[in-house]
Amino acid sequence: MTAVALATALMTVSACKYEDMVPENAPLPAELVRAINANHMGINSPILVRLYKEESDLEIWKQKTDGTYGLLKSYKICAWSGKLGPKTREGDRQAPEGFYTVTPAQLNPNSKYHLAINIGYPNLYDRANGRTGDALMIHGSCNSSGCYAMDDAQVQEIYALARHSFDGGQRAFQIQAYPFRMTPKNMARHKNSDHYAFWQMLKKGSDYFDVTKRPPNVGVCNRSYVFDQDTKTLANLSPTGPCPQIEMAPQVAAKQQQDEVKTEEIAANMAPSEFATSSTFTYRTGEPITAEAYAQEQHRREGFDRTGKRVGGSSGSIFSLFE
Repeated sequence: MTAVALATALMTVSACKYEDMVPENAPLPAELVRAINANHMGINSPILVRLYKEESDLEIWKQKTDGTYGLLKSYKICAWSGKLGPKTREGDRQAPEGFYTVTPAQLNPNSKYHLAINIGYPNLYDRANGRTGDALMIHGSCNSSGCYAMDDAQVQEIYALARHSFDGGQRAFQIQAYPFRMTPKNMARHKNSDHYAFWQMLKKGSDYFDVTKRPPNVGVCNRSYVFDQDTKTLANLSPTGPCPQIEMAPQVAAKQQQDEVKTEEIAANMAPSEFATSSTFTYRTGEPITAEAYAQEQHRREGFDRTGKRVGGSSGSIFSLFE
C-alpha cells in the first residue's frame, strides 16, 4: 500500500508544472474551495483578516455575493511575541495592534519564513504617534519577534487566499489586529490596563464591522483612528490635525452605547481577582534576550520548539506520509 501511495504521489508531482509546486503558487485545498462555494463567496472575491492576540486566532473573512463579508476560516496563530498592547518602538518585540492595509507589493514569496505578508506597520496612526519599527509580518515557521507567525501549511493557505483576492481585482485588503475579542466581558476584564483607552478606540472599528459586515473606512486625525467616514472626509484629514464632527451609523452607535453600559455593569460586579493582570515582562531594545525572558514573551502553540520547528512532527511535504 505504501508503494502504491508513493507511486501515486510521484505521478501527481510529475503531472504538475514546476511553477505550480512552489509555495507562492500553491492551489487552495479542495476542502477550502468547497467552503468558499458553500458560503456564497467567490474564489477571487475580496478578503479581510482579523487577528486576536489573547485567543491566538487569525480569521479570514471573505466577501459574499451580497457584498457583505462572512467568516470563511479561523486559524490558530502558531506564535506571537510580547504582551497585550500596541507596538511602540523598533526592537520591542511587540506584535502590532490596529488597522492595517495590505497591497500586492506586501506579499513576499521569498521570505526565509516560508512565505510572508507585510502587515503595513507603521501606518498613519503609528507614525502620528511617533511609533517606530518595520518588517512586521504574518509569516510561517512558527517563530515570532514581533510578528504573527503561523505554521507553514497555514501561511501557505492564507497567502493563496490573498493572491486570489488580488487576482480578482482587490487592490488592498484590511487587517484588523486586536488584543482580544472586543466583547463587553473582555473589555471589563481589561478595564485597568494602561491601554484601555486605545482599545476602546479600536473597538469602534470592530463594532462597525460586526454590525455591517463590511470593512470600515479608516482615517487618522488628532493622532486617533476614525471610522465610517466618506472618502472625501478621509482625504482631508491630517493625522496630527483636529478631527471634524464624527458621526457613526445609528445601528453602530447603538451597539457601542449598549456595550459600554454592559461593560460597566460587568466590571461593577467583578471581584478584584477577576480583572486581567498586566504582564511584568520587559525587554530592553538591543539587549540579547535570555532564555527565561524569551519564554515569557512567546505565545507559541504546543508542538513547536523555540526555533519554530515542529516537535516530533512531519515536514508537511507530500512525502511526509512515508517518513
